[in-house]
Amino acid sequence: MKKILWIFTAIVLVAFVVFFYWRFYFVLAEGTKAGQLNTFQRKGILFKTYEGKIIQSGFKANVESNYFEFSVTSESVANTLLHSSGKEVELHYKRHIGSLPWRGDESYIVDSVYAVQGASIQMDIKPK
Repeated sequence: MKKILWIFTAIVLVAFVVFFYWRFYFVLAEGTKAGQLNTFQRKGILFKTYEGKIIQSGFKANVESNYFEFSVTSESVANTLLHSSGKEVELHYKRHIGSLPWRGDESYIVDSVYAVQGASIQMDIKPK
């Protein structure tokens, strides 16, 4: 009976670890987005995270802008975006299924800035 309980506990634990990895660390999609950086801020009560929003060109059916909301975990990417408000940016992101409180509110995590147009110098932070 102890052996069966031990095996059952091990299976449940392994299933939980696999589910947790799949839900919060597995990269579902990866790509780029470009648009005008609308807001970028550091916010949070317990975990201070960087959250941003870009306005993409084009319109939806009821004439409202397309927004892309994202979180940033890298300090160097955050510093670049903090100085780029109102400018055209091209971002590289990774999309996870779920979000973690210490990683940010969004499931889209921006990990690099390809270009900032309208800046005095061209900024380029490559993805890892």
